[in-house]
Amino acid sequence: MPKRLEQIPIALDQLVNTVFGGWADETISSRAWRKRGDSRGWALLRKVIDAIFFWQKDHCESAYLSEKNRLQCPPALR
Repeated sequence: MPKRLEQIPIALDQLVNTVFGGWADETISSRAWRKRGDSRGWALLRKVIDAIFFWQKDHCESAYLSEKNRLQCPPALR
């Protein structure tokens, strides 16, 4: 059950990202890292998200790398 509880906020994060024009299987954190050089808004959002998740070093970059390397997928799907 704890893994399921961890997945629900991630699914909501991905839904919000999709509603605002992002890819369906990408989190806002990953998108903020990927688009950080596109505008000051994305760069600021990345900094804000990293500050919110202060206990995770380079949260947005880690989220991006996880998406890129498909680490968020169950091992059977990698």
